[in-house]
Amino acid sequence: MAKTDKRRKSPRLPAQVDRAIAAAEDKQAVDLVVLDLRKAAGFTDFFLICSGTNTRQVRAIADAVTETLAGKGARPAHVEGYDRSEWILLDYFDFIVHVFAPETRVFYGLERLWGNADRIEVAAGR
Repeated sequence: MAKTDKRRKSPRLPAQVDRAIAAAEDKQAVDLVVLDLRKAAGFTDFFLICSGTNTRQVRAIADAVTETLAGKGARPAHVEGYDRSEWILLDYFDFIVHVFAPETRVFYGLERLWGNADRIEVAAGR
């Protein structure tokens, strides 16, 4: 039996998720992926997962997302990992932004853990 591919063409995402993606792209985040968890999780609708190449860039990406969304009145309900900057989590209730250092992303493998979620590819420079 053929394995079904969970990748989908980019559907319309909520405006805040689009803004978070744009902010991450502005700071040269790599390997941006959105997982649509609406059918899988129950605690949030989307994960935005991306990586920086080093801890300074990881922090810069998280800062850019936070500042961009704050400009539209959205603040994260919870932030984790900022001090170490190997994995920064920004929880906006309806979506969660995960900014990883490359080694940490591979170690935790969120895309693998949430393999039942629809994967939405983020085209570079959308």
